[in-house]
Amino acid sequence: MIGRIPVLDVQPRVDCGRRPAKAVPGETFQVSATVFREGSEAVGANVVLRDPKGRLGPWTPMRELAPGTDRWGADITPDSEGRWTYAVEAWGDPVTGWRGTARIKVEAGVDVELTLREGAELHRRAAAGVPKSEGRASVEEAARALADTTLAPADRLAAASAPAVVAVLDRFPLRELVTSSRPLPLTVERERALYGSWYEMFPRSEGARVRRGRPPIPGTLRTAAERLPAIARMGFDVVYLPPIHPIGTSFRKGPGGSLTAGTDDVGSPWAIGSADGGHDAVHPDLGTLEDFDHFVATASALGIEVALDFALQCSPDHPWVKTHPEWFRRRADGTIAYAENPPKKYQDIYPISFEQDFAGLVRETLRLLRHWMAHGVRIFRVDNPHTKPVAFWEKVIAEINRTDPDVIFLAEAFTRPAMMHTLARIGFQQSYTYFTWRNSRHELTEYLTELSGDAAAYMRPNFFVNTPDILHAYLQNGGRTAFEVRAVLAATLSPSWGVYAGYELCENTPAAHGSEEYAHSEKFELRPRDWARADEEGRSITPLITVLNELRRRHPALRQLRDLHFHYSNNEHILAYSKRSRTPHADCVLTVVNLDPHHTHEATISLDMAQLQGCGLTPAQEGGAEPFPVCDELTGATYYWGRDNYVRLEPGRSGAYASSAHILALRPSSQTGGSPTP
Repeated sequence: MIGRIPVLDVQPRVDCGRRPAKAVPGETFQVSATVFREGSEAVGANVVLRDPKGRLGPWTPMRELAPGTDRWGADITPDSEGRWTYAVEAWGDPVTGWRGTARIKVEAGVDVELTLREGAELHRRAAAGVPKSEGRASVEEAARALADTTLAPADRLAAASAPAVVAVLDRFPLRELVTSSRPLPLTVERERALYGSWYEMFPRSEGARVRRGRPPIPGTLRTAAERLPAIARMGFDVVYLPPIHPIGTSFRKGPGGSLTAGTDDVGSPWAIGSADGGHDAVHPDLGTLEDFDHFVATASALGIEVALDFALQCSPDHPWVKTHPEWFRRRADGTIAYAENPPKKYQDIYPISFEQDFAGLVRETLRLLRHWMAHGVRIFRVDNPHTKPVAFWEKVIAEINRTDPDVIFLAEAFTRPAMMHTLARIGFQQSYTYFTWRNSRHELTEYLTELSGDAAAYMRPNFFVNTPDILHAYLQNGGRTAFEVRAVLAATLSPSWGVYAGYELCENTPAAHGSEEYAHSEKFELRPRDWARADEEGRSITPLITVLNELRRRHPALRQLRDLHFHYSNNEHILAYSKRSRTPHADCVLTVVNLDPHHTHEATISLDMAQLQGCGLTPAQEGGAEPFPVCDELTGATYYWGRDNYVRLEPGRSGAYASSAHILALRPSSQTGGSPTP
């Protein structure tokens, strides 16, 4: 039912308010609603924010976002984790309404005395609601002046229109006919749910030795831990491990996923389970649970969290096959159905069937997750969640987060949009995305506009530049520059981004022409890498990755998603965008990228100056009348920019970090020096 003053279409609203919107502490986002009333009476609106203890947040007045649209909005910033609510209150604003009509009547000499008397009464009523310490006296004085017939009408009106009086009543308005929307839920999760730099590694490759004519010696969790300091120096704060469990031998895949595996082939970590155990065990070649604890402790001491793959599937040798045959689908010939993605067949993997024992699978999943949580894991990268019932994940995640709200689930779901969005709505804190396949200016602009718009209320992207499964043609054919460009884009467009080991070495050899699979895929083989030699020979882009992660820590603007804006470029190969953070301190970063890894491009970048308001510019600079200094965070050079700016970006230029890009931080207007254009 519509209230006395209609309050309609409150946003953000996830699934009609049945599920919570999402934020992290300190994240600012807009609450909006359509508010109006009958006739020409003035209305006002405000957001009512309540923290997890039910306490009211600060008074947050709303403003009409565009004159005549009846669409009102205000920014709110929850400051702690927990379950919050927000609602919109609308109300009649008699003082503002009177102020507008009184000006017209006094100037026209119509009902002057009656109008001023009415204004005096309104201001007396309004003053009663203003605390003494917040300016009540100024409103009372305005009421007395309005009632003072010895003063000229214009002076009486001026007393009520004084800036000090208006400012007080903006903070403490006289509200009539207050009407509220129903409260909507808001879940505020820890910052890692939104922001992080991920590094994916296969522990068995770190410290491995591949010997010609002799069985290979895999690396262990202990040797993998020796790689962690280098990962920390690059600025990564999450290390993601593929499954570390025993691997089955039945139908084990050989190199490149071949159907014939030799006795020394290591198999796919996603073919989980053998006589050595299942999802709660560590592969004997990797070590023991104590070795895993050592790995987690080493990472933690370096400021790194460990994310563990959770793949709800198993090999034919998994203990579940015997103990829980009801968890698998059998074909007409009585055999258990293995995984397929026609024409691909995964004979070494049995998918799970949820039709016979849904509750039992929930219990076992909760047990497994809590087992690894007890060993220090607070982030799970869930493999192929879109191949399991949505209702299953909703139940599992809700139960885990009920007792442990700091645990984060990342959905590895490269699938249809409806499923990806639904997984985010029902509880997954992060999601893989289509970023890998968005390479042109139009594709990136369209996709990021979607992700940073309404979807940002519930779906948080994680931009992996590559994965063990995905080596995009852009990287295969673009050389070192392509790797630099994609790293800059991922690190500056998304608050969470990730790389799979080997990216820093620009590994780009596909399994075959037209394939996105890597040659000598680490999913099936050991891939020991000589990191030190690569650094010595200058083949690594580690310096750029390190700078990007340092910039992300330094700039709050790069740790959020919602305030992303694209600026006009007259060259389709040049992408320009800004990100800004409004709290706790204004921060703004402009990024300009040449998307063509092979050719130099020039462009004029025309800035939407309204998007730079509140970023420390003077009114003249915001209006485009004066240039303002920007610092290129990749080179340290300072330039002066204005509304329209010339850029020239030359890929492959030696001696510079990512010469195909500028990452420009707005500098205080008092600073001087620098060059006219980059």
